[in-house]
Amino acid sequence: MEHIKSLFRNNAEISALVSQAGKVSAMQKIWCEIAPQPLNRHSQAGSIKHKRLTVYAENGPIAAKIKLLSPNLLTQLQKKGFEVTSIRVEVQVQVQSNSIKSNLPPRKLSKEASSLVFALADQLSGTELGNALKRLSGRVEI
Repeated sequence: MEHIKSLFRNNAEISALVSQAGKVSAMQKIWCEIAPQPLNRHSQAGSIKHKRLTVYAENGPIAAKIKLLSPNLLTQLQKKGFEVTSIRVEVQVQVQSNSIKSNLPPRKLSKEASSLVFALADQLSGTELGNALKRLSGRVEI
């Protein structure tokens, strides 16, 4: 393990990355302490650049709440010794994995809807949309 650590210290680029990762990790720990409970679970602290902390929120309402609370959050960060004069909030939408979607049952079409979709697929045959509609028309309710 010590050999790996010495490799990290000897390479300037990796050393800079490790240093930056450590700073972001420390900031995240502080963010979890100062941000209210519902917000700190749905947001992450980023890096501080030019005395501006970047915070990544999962969605718009979380971002709006962080912006509303930013004066208080700035005060708390400054009390902890950070030179921060502003908070920039960015919405970073979490991508859901396909495993969640696969648990949902496939939707079915009525026979009438299936025949209409199939007719449209015939009109669009040879296109990507036509192929997708043809697959969709096969989902008939029994």
